[in-house]
Amino acid sequence: MKKYKRIFTIVVDSLGVGALPDAADYGDAGTDTLGHISQRMDEFCIPNLRKLGLANLHPLKQVEAVERPMGYYTYLNEASAGKDTMTGHWEMMGLYITKPFKTFTETGFPQELIDELSQRTGRTIIGNKSASGTAILEELAEEEIATGHMIVYTSADSVLQICGNEETFGLEELYRCCEIAREITMKDEWKVGRVIARPYVGKKKGEFKRTSNRHDYALKPYGRTALNVLEEAGLDVISVGKIYDIFDGEGLTESNKSKSSVHGMEQTIEIAKRDFEGLCYVNLVDFDALWGHRRNVAGYAKEIEKFDVKLGELLGLLKEDDLLIITADHGNDPTHTGTDHTREKTPFLAYSPSMEGYGKLEDAQTFAVIGATIADNFGLDMPEGTIGSSMLGKLD
Repeated sequence: MKKYKRIFTIVVDSLGVGALPDAADYGDAGTDTLGHISQRMDEFCIPNLRKLGLANLHPLKQVEAVERPMGYYTYLNEASAGKDTMTGHWEMMGLYITKPFKTFTETGFPQELIDELSQRTGRTIIGNKSASGTAILEELAEEEIATGHMIVYTSADSVLQICGNEETFGLEELYRCCEIAREITMKDEWKVGRVIARPYVGKKKGEFKRTSNRHDYALKPYGRTALNVLEEAGLDVISVGKIYDIFDGEGLTESNKSKSSVHGMEQTIEIAKRDFEGLCYVNLVDFDALWGHRRNVAGYAKEIEKFDVKLGELLGLLKEDDLLIITADHGNDPTHTGTDHTREKTPFLAYSPSMEGYGKLEDAQTFAVIGATIADNFGLDMPEGTIGSSMLGKLD
């Protein structure tokens, strides 16, 4: 007999809560995304996260713990190798990833990869570095338009991105080049999580704008996940934000693109007003993309505060047979060196209006407890080869 009819799982992208034991192996010793943000800010107003027990789990400078939190909370440790978005989300839904996806943030792509991509597309490649998508257009788009060269760049994520002007380069040609790049980057030594087509319009600096014709060429999950068993059982599996791209649509029955993290929460609030049975799985990416990678502590703190406001609205809509889980997929400590993700523990906050108990649960040794708990709630077995055990019985 299912315990909850609807489960909302919200991933606050990159909200780590302290270095994992092996963080030094990744150059991330001493990192703590949430803790360091709190330490650097004079004010930090998160009343709804406080009620859910976030400050009880992880001491914060400005936020006192509450005597009786609304639900349960604990730390999740990542079992898989790596510290990227896809690894974290895939593990949540039961997959154990032994090889981290490749990032080329510091060096750009190897010359051998660039040479093969150039030879097979017939285009000279410019860029080949980590850059902001808008900054790379200001720097190189005029050259691309004038010469027909192709802008290739990356970021702190495991991505290869190709820009193409819709009028001079053409969408179909951009997609053709991206398909070639996806094939090339299936090699283990070059395997990136996503190849992204980044079309734009405009003719000169100050006028360039990216368009909605972006297309992601993502890897499919390496095996079946909790999402697949939910879908196959006829349940609703509704995604908000980057979830569709992360899982390449696998196991989803509905997807909703978000313009921002605030928009993602607004979409989630609207979904909460609907009648459905199953999972609403949400990724809120701005914390990571806008603030963590750019090492902007104040921006990150303000984004958490904006999330907290919307969280209050969502809490007011939850029914007795709803379960809310708030977590993260990795860290991105804005006080750390470089611009990469950080290898950290993540929070697990669980609340339902029907809960009678509350408090700290035993730390979990994998993010996969989330998928296992969701499957267990609906009386489903996790796919063969997955990891994680259910925490459902502890959420009384």
